[in-house]
Amino acid sequence: MTFTAPILLLLAILRTPLFVIIALGAMLGFFSEGVDLSVISIEIYRLAEMPVLIAIPLFTFAGYLLGQGKASTRLVDLTNSLLGWMPGGLAIVTIFACALFTAFTGASGITIVALGGLLFTALSQAGYPEKFNLGLLTSCGSLGLLFAPSLPLILYGVVAQQMDLPQGVNISDLFLAGILPGLLMLLLLSVQAMLQPREQASRPRFDKVAALAAIRAAKWEIPLPFIVLGGIYGGYFAISEAAAVTAVYVLVVELLIIREIRLAELPEIMRESMMLVGGILIIVGVSLASTNYLIDAQVPSRMFAFVQQHIHEKLTFLILLNLFLLVLGMMLDIFSAIVIVVPIILPIAVGYGIHPVHLGIIFLANMQLGYFTPPVGMNLFIASYRFDKPVMTLYLATIPFFLVLLVSVLVITYWPALSLALLPG
Repeated sequence: MTFTAPILLLLAILRTPLFVIIALGAMLGFFSEGVDLSVISIEIYRLAEMPVLIAIPLFTFAGYLLGQGKASTRLVDLTNSLLGWMPGGLAIVTIFACALFTAFTGASGITIVALGGLLFTALSQAGYPEKFNLGLLTSCGSLGLLFAPSLPLILYGVVAQQMDLPQGVNISDLFLAGILPGLLMLLLLSVQAMLQPREQASRPRFDKVAALAAIRAAKWEIPLPFIVLGGIYGGYFAISEAAAVTAVYVLVVELLIIREIRLAELPEIMRESMMLVGGILIIVGVSLASTNYLIDAQVPSRMFAFVQQHIHEKLTFLILLNLFLLVLGMMLDIFSAIVIVVPIILPIAVGYGIHPVHLGIIFLANMQLGYFTPPVGMNLFIASYRFDKPVMTLYLATIPFFLVLLVSVLVITYWPALSLALLPG
């Protein structure tokens, strides 16, 4: 079995689908240990016994419905009417609108496509330089991953729940843990926006009439956060039930009340959203089998012993963890990184006394930077297509925003209370 690693590496170089590589690695591992390969199909079937997993397709479907309608325009109008009067107002509007839209659609690419053209034109008309506008929209496309009901938050919770940890990981705890770190990122970017010089110094005053009109226009979108968070923490329904209520609510609003989506468009929206879900679930399924093999082979415990032998301080481990995750974010998309890497690093981090919920926020905050970091940074390529600009131009434009968000990642990492303060108990 000494040739396993080179074979898997060769398949990766040949762009073999990720789930094939993970499944083959698990199969070769179990075969070398003399374990019946039916254990892999059993692990994949175990997905059906995880009620929380139904939240992923339901939230994804709701997000695609919002992206297909005109919710993005109403969201921009709402945030602009409430925040546009502030110094750097329109840039702050961009930051908050992108974060909210990404949180509910679950995909940063949709945010850039849906909001990019509208906000880029508005920012240019407000006197902001083009480089600033490109960098802001490209980097803000990944904001919102720490806010409920973000798909990466749910997926991290699903993977962490498969690990035999002394502290359990509830997805509802992850939803709470992401609030303050997410707000910190928005705050630091807002300060940067306020300090950004622009050609047109004047800014609009707060208009109460316009604000009320924007609130009335967005009256169907405003209840969504309260449905998800209020319903879960009010004890009215579980996360999977919150996902079902959200999907039904958005479907009824978009199809029957606002009527921005025609019935004939619904099958295509379902197909596109479930293609994303299918890709995620098949990777999760085979990764569960791979994780069990790693545990049976005592890979995490051996790695922890090795790391502990060379790294004695928790602070040193966190520094190296951040460097590792930043590099990982440059090479893997966030969903692949969660299912491949979390089962390995989570037991090691817990061994150093790091709360698994805190680790999840650290992990996702680092991966958020990976969305606009070369060479794989998905936002760079989507923004390049959306704004018709070279990828290198966008990379240079995002550097100031990368540095600001890097500061927030360091604060999140070394100040655990920021993530754990809202957790019960």
